[in-house]
Amino acid sequence: MKVSASHLDHLAWDKGDGLLPAIVQHAGNGAVLMLGYMNRDALRATFERNRVVFYSRSRQRLWEKGETSGNTLQLQSVAADCDADTLLLTALPAGPVCHTGTETCFGDEAPATAAGGLAFLDQLQQIIDARIADATGDTSYTAQLHAAGIKRIAQKVGEEGLEVALAAAGAEEDPVLLSESADLLFHLLVLLRERGLRLQQVVTELHSRHQR
Repeated sequence: MKVSASHLDHLAWDKGDGLLPAIVQHAGNGAVLMLGYMNRDALRATFERNRVVFYSRSRQRLWEKGETSGNTLQLQSVAADCDADTLLLTALPAGPVCHTGTETCFGDEAPATAAGGLAFLDQLQQIIDARIADATGDTSYTAQLHAAGIKRIAQKVGEEGLEVALAAAGAEEDPVLLSESADLLFHLLVLLRERGLRLQQVVTELHSRHQR
């Protein structure tokens, strides 16, 4: 069941003395990131801030994930199970989720997901992020693209799109079309990154169109 800010009264808060377990899943690759607990105020704050907020049982207060490290969790969706006593949140992490520095609280290896190899696109986004963040000391092609600026990156997307169209219309062998498509997708990811956007947002847009 999808949950919004107007559904707070429909959840079974009484079952756990006002607390519900909240599983957080990566909105991009499906990895299970962590488990926390929420009370009514924490869930309300999560919707208000659009970032995941838990209730700390040890500190007896609300705490926003990443409030000290900066590794916040940007909320994408909230759902409740069939008994309305467990929450499933999807989110986009701003950095390693675990306080130990690993990508998830269950280690760095993301579990297999229904998306299969498509989960690599999220890993590729993280690689692009890292190379741009260290662009001053990085001689990689990604760093060079970043240094060239967004107009050059947009030009490359146009060029690669044309290469894909020519490969398809010219009846090139499949490996050529696949190679050109990979080039286009890579440059698109870099372009999105330069604008502060993520591939998941493109997927969300496609999903909303499908629902309409």
